[in-house]
Amino acid sequence: MAEGYSTAALNAALDDIITNYPHLQLHTGAPGAAGTANIAGNATRKDTSSSWAAAASASKATNADINWTESEVDTTEDYTHFTLWSASSGGNFGFSGTVTANAVNASGDDFTISSGGLTISGTAAS
Repeated sequence: MAEGYSTAALNAALDDIITNYPHLQLHTGAPGAAGTANIAGNATRKDTSSSWAAAASASKATNADINWTESEVDTTEDYTHFTLWSASSGGNFGFSGTVTANAVNASGDDFTISSGGLTISGTAAS
């Protein structure tokens, strides 16, 4: 007998993560257990609730670009991690992961995570 989540249950859990924690924040290093370490100088959290496709096959990916404009990007840094939060400020930390990104070379650059560029996933029982 397999142990762990069924694919259907894992898909539901991934969908619930975004429903409950839709606000994405960027980090320049590992965010730590509380999600508050290494917050990017660009601390603007983006509401991504409408930027994700429904989970399928134990994976959930963005289906729209997530953009930070030049006025929001005010430091030169390399974004390496992200966190998901329940609110645009304050709120509860729910999830963290890595992001492969190019360094923002100068303050005032736009920054975009392209559609399909962010995925959360789990391992279903097999």
